Order: sequence, then C-alpha cells, then structure tokens
Amino acid sequence: MAVGKSNVRFDWLTIFFYLALVGIGWINIYSASLSDSAQGLFDFSQIYARQLLFIILSIVLIIFLLAIDAKFYERFASIIYIISLVSLLGLFVFGNNINGATSWYSFGAFGLQPSEFAKAATALALSKYVSDMQTNMKEFKYQIRTFLIIALPALFIIPQPDPGSALIYAAFVFPLYREGLHFVYLLLGFFAAALFVSTLAFGFPWVAGGVVLIAIFIYLKRRKKRPNLVKYITIAIASIAFAFSVNYIFNNVFEQRHRDRFNIVLGKETDTKGIGYNTNQSEIAIGNGGWLGKGWTQGTQTKGNFVPEQHTDYIFSTVGEEWGFLGSLLVIALFVALIVRVLVLAERQKNQFSRVYGYSVAAIIFVHFFVNVGMVTGLFPTVGIPLPFFSYGGSGLWGFTILLFIFIRLDASNFVHS
Repeated sequence: MAVGKSNVRFDWLTIFFYLALVGIGWINIYSASLSDSAQGLFDFSQIYARQLLFIILSIVLIIFLLAIDAKFYERFASIIYIISLVSLLGLFVFGNNINGATSWYSFGAFGLQPSEFAKAATALALSKYVSDMQTNMKEFKYQIRTFLIIALPALFIIPQPDPGSALIYAAFVFPLYREGLHFVYLLLGFFAAALFVSTLAFGFPWVAGGVVLIAIFIYLKRRKKRPNLVKYITIAIASIAFAFSVNYIFNNVFEQRHRDRFNIVLGKETDTKGIGYNTNQSEIAIGNGGWLGKGWTQGTQTKGNFVPEQHTDYIFSTVGEEWGFLGSLLVIALFVALIVRVLVLAERQKNQFSRVYGYSVAAIIFVHFFVNVGMVTGLFPTVGIPLPFFSYGGSGLWGFTILLFIFIRLDASNFVHS
C-alpha cells in the first residue's frame, strides 16, 4: 500500500493475527446466534449478519486509519482525548440505558459505546504526555499527572455504572512500568487485590493477623541489614486499614449483582439458577467440548441457548463446546501471538510516543483477554468485559480495530522508503 510517494511497509503478521481472530470470532458468533428463522447470510434481523456488516465497515475504517499520516495521531492526541472525555460525560445527558447501564448513544437500531473508543484515546494521550515531557516516571509529580490521565475516563465510566470497562484502565500501569515506573506500584496493585479478595474470603481478623505475621517475618529475616522499623509498622497499619475498609466498600460501593458474583466465585454462595447461571452454563458448555469439540453449529448448550449473552461476553464458551480443548488452545495461541508481536514491534520503535502506545495496546488486549477467559471459565466474577475481536458488537470491534491499527500505522512510519 502506498501513501503519497513513499512505499509504507505494514506489519502483515500483525494484520494476519487480527484477521484470523475476527474471522474465527464471526464463525462462532454465527453458530451462537443462528436460528431457524434466519433467511440467509445477509438477514440483518440476525446477530451474525449485523456482525458481518460491522466487520465490513471495519475494513473501511482500517483503510482510513492506515491512510492518515502517522504524525497526525501524535499531533492531535490531546484533542482526541478531550473529545473522548466529552463523549463519556455526554452519556449522563444523552445516553441510553441498556441492561441497567447508561453506556450507549442510540442511533436508530444501532448504538455506540464511547468507552470502547476511550481506550485508544487514553493510550494516545498517555503516550503524548510521556514523550513530550520526556517523563521520568520515578518523579512523583509526573506519576500523579500520568495517573490522572488514566483515571479521568475510568472515573467517568464507573458511575454509568460499568465497573468492568473502568477496570481495564489498570492495564496502563504496564506501559508506565516499561518507561521507568517503580516496580513497587505493580506489587502494591497485586497486594491490594490479594488483600481485598482475602478479606472477603476469610474475614478481617484473619487477614489482619496474617499481615502482622508477614511483617514480623520479613523484618526478622532482614534484621542484619538494620531495616527501618517505622517503615514496616507503617506498611502493616496501612494494609490493615485497607482490609478494614473492604467490607464497607463491598457492601456500599458495589451493586448487589457484583456482590453476588464475587460471593459465587469465592464459594460463599451457590446459585446455579440465578446470578451464577451464566457462569455455570458456560462451564458446562466448555466441559461438553472435550478434546475436539462437538463440531461447528453442533453444540448442545450453544444451540439450546442455555448460555445467556453467548454471542457477546461468553463467546469463548462456544469455542470450548464446538471446537474443544484444541480449538480453545488455538484461539489462546492466536491472542498470545498477537500480544507478543505487538510487544516486539513496540520495542523496535524509534520514538517514545510509538513505544508507549504499543505497550498500551498490548496491555489492553491482554487484560481484556485474560479477564474474559477467566470470567467464562469461572475463575473470575462476571464483570462484563468482552473478548477482543470476538464478541459481538460494532463498538467493541471498531474500538479494538482503531486501537490496533493506529499502532500498525505508527510502526509502518519507521519503514518508509522513497
């Protein structure tokens, strides 16, 4: 493909992974949504036909994204980010409530979910700030500013309420870590998550006692190096205070449906006919697949519509039932290959803007993939996070297409030959 008078080399391996995932995704959406009333491939009353239209429009979108000069994305990153924030705020006035969340703008029979596009906008803004300021991520003032760029869209998304989409913004910690953010932030994040889950599972007294014992053990182990006792006491008190707040957050911030889902995953409740129905049926569907699966359009759980939302958040259960363990492994391998390829390309970028953006792309896709598969297999609570390039929906597909192909265009700018 040519842009102007220069031959631009796009990374076709990344494009191949994208096309493979979108194609396999559509095949599974077709199977999950096929009904006896369907009147052909282009019967737009059917979900699979609408998804095919979204895919065709995605190709048009790709051509547009690749035709734009790479410098445009860096030059206008801040403006794109501001427009994205305005679109999120506008939902509180003009948004349409679907399934209890005001996350959509409705345009006749179709809708747009701005949170799907905000991820790419945030990635651009973060990359722009880090590269323009030559940001030293070890300095606290820069950390605060970068965290603010990440936090603003998440704070606008949470009240919709859509905590699942807001959770994705934690992925931006990984590109910041690549740019010099201290490893302690990653540890704090994992430690906070572990404290939260442990407090829900075992109760505050056990967790508080465990924190004290761990702090004493680490201090005694390092006593020859004369560790700072005040630091250990401060960390222990802060950890206990956080654990003490968990029950309040859980009971007063989370909605009942979220509390129920956590309780089911933690084994505190068993509700295979209510809030846990989706996950239970999804696990049954995947288990039915065995090694080779039941065959395309032959899944009994899939064809019987036992798994609600199987064409969206639970599409991976169709893969498990109809294509089996080996088919699921192939899909997982494609996602891993795409993420690794993006990371490889990110490392070869000649400027910091492209590198930070590339790491952001890889991190967002990874978190979506990891959480969705964990959710479908019952390892994580149901939080409404779609599987990239697979789940039904124009906004999701276009959002990930924009996210990925902006990076493909940025990468191509490093290989321009007259």
